[in-house]
Amino acid sequence: MIKLNRFYIDGAWVEPISVTPFPIKNPANNTQIGEVMLGSAEDVNRAVAAARRAFGSFSKTPKDARIALLEKLAQVFTDRLEEMAQAITTEMGAPITMSRQVQAACGIDHIRAFIDALQEQPERETLPNSDILTREPIGVCGLICPWNWPINQIVLKAIPALATGATCILKPSEYTPLSAALFAEFVHEAGYPAGVFNMVFGDGPTVGAALSRHPDVDMMSFTGSTRAGVQVTKDAADTVKRVTLELGGKSPNLIFADADLDAAVSTSVAGCFYNAGQSCDAPTRLLVERSCYDQVLELVARAGAAQIVDDPAKPGNHIGPLFDEIQYDRVQAMIQVGIEEGARLLVGGLGKPEGLEDGWYARPTIFADVTNEMRIAREEIFGPILVIIPFDSEEEGIAIANDTDFGLAAYLHTGDTKRAERVADQLRAGTVTINGIGVNYGSPFGGYKQSGNGREGGLFGLEDYQELKVRPALTRI
Repeated sequence: MIKLNRFYIDGAWVEPISVTPFPIKNPANNTQIGEVMLGSAEDVNRAVAAARRAFGSFSKTPKDARIALLEKLAQVFTDRLEEMAQAITTEMGAPITMSRQVQAACGIDHIRAFIDALQEQPERETLPNSDILTREPIGVCGLICPWNWPINQIVLKAIPALATGATCILKPSEYTPLSAALFAEFVHEAGYPAGVFNMVFGDGPTVGAALSRHPDVDMMSFTGSTRAGVQVTKDAADTVKRVTLELGGKSPNLIFADADLDAAVSTSVAGCFYNAGQSCDAPTRLLVERSCYDQVLELVARAGAAQIVDDPAKPGNHIGPLFDEIQYDRVQAMIQVGIEEGARLLVGGLGKPEGLEDGWYARPTIFADVTNEMRIAREEIFGPILVIIPFDSEEEGIAIANDTDFGLAAYLHTGDTKRAERVADQLRAGTVTINGIGVNYGSPFGGYKQSGNGREGGLFGLEDYQELKVRPALTRI
C-alpha cells in the first residue's frame, strides 16, 4: 500500500500538520492502492512562508544559473521517465503507451521549450521611446493542477515560475498524487534551493482556497473546471493578486465536403476519444457540411465501432477507463440525456464494454442529428462522447462553432487552403488545428470566453510569471 504522508516544503519532506487521509485508487480495477494525506491552511502557511523566504535570493539568480537548473531538471526527468509513465497509468488510467509517449514525455518537451524561450527573452530592453523595460519575477505563485493531464499541467505552471526566478507552492490534484510526488523528487534531485518549489497535497475547498486567499501569494495559476476557476478568482480578489485560468472547452471540429473525408473522420474520432475523452481541448462537437453528412456518418460509425477499450497496463493504441466513479456516473448521465433529447445513437451507449466491468470503463459513444441547443452539445462531458451536427454553409458552420460559452480550441478539415485561412481567422478559440496538424511545444495555450485567461507555454507562458518595470534611460537624467 502506497503511503504519501509527507509534503515537500522548504527543501525537505515534512510531516503534515493535518492528518486527513484520502484514498489513491486504480481506475482500471477500482482497487485502493494507497492513500495520501490532505493538508490544511496551516500547511499552506508553512509552504508560503518558505517560498517567501526563498524568493529574496532566488529572484536574483542569474539567467544562466536558472537555465542550468532547468537543464538538470530535464535530464533527471529523462532518466526517470518510465517511473513517471507508470505512475500516471496507475493513478488516472492513461494507457501505458500514451503515458510514455505523451502524458509523461510532454513534461520534458515543455521544459525544453521553456529553456528556449528563456534564452531568447531579454531581461532588459530599450523601448522605442528610449525608456528601459525590465522583466522581473512576480513573486510567490500558487499552482493548482487537475488530474486529467497531471504532469503536463504541473510543468506548464511550475517551470515558468522556476525559469523566471519566482517561487511556488504546488497543489496537485488529490486524485493523482503519484506523479506530483515524483516531480517534487525530480526538482529536489536537480538541486533547486530550499523553498523555491514546495508541494502540499489537499483538496480545493481547503488547500486551494487557502492558497488563493493568502496575502503573501502574488499569483494564482489554476487549471480545471470553469466553476472552480470562478471560485479561485473570487478567493483571490481581496488581495488583488494576478490570476491565470485554463478552464473548460466544448471544441468544434468542422468537416467541409472538400476535405479528405477518410483522413478527417479518422483523425476526428481518434481525437475525441483520446485520453478517454478527458481533455479540455478535445474535439467533441463534429460539425459536418450537409452535402457530405451521410457519407461522414458512415465513416464515423465505422471508426467509432473500431475504437478499442482495454486495460491501460497493456501497450497499444487503445483507450483506458475514466478516472473514477464520479466521472463515470457523469458520463452515463449525459449519455442518457442525449437519448432523451432525441439525438440518434450511432455508436456505443450506456454501460461498460463487455469484459471490463471491474473498472470505470465507458463505451465510446457517438450521437448523430444533434442540434447545438442540446445539452450534449453545450456542456463539457469529459468522456468518450462525440456529437455530430450538420450545417449548410460555411457561414452557418462558423456560427455554430462559435455558439458556445467556451473558446479553448477549434478544429477544421478542408482541401481549400484559402478556406482554411478564412475559417481559422473567424473561429473564436485560442488554438486552431487544421487537417489534423496541431501546434508545437512552446506555443501559447489558453482560451477565449469561459475557457479562461492568460496563456501557458513558451515565451507567453513566461510572461504570466513576470512583472514589468519601466524607467527612463540614464542619458535623459
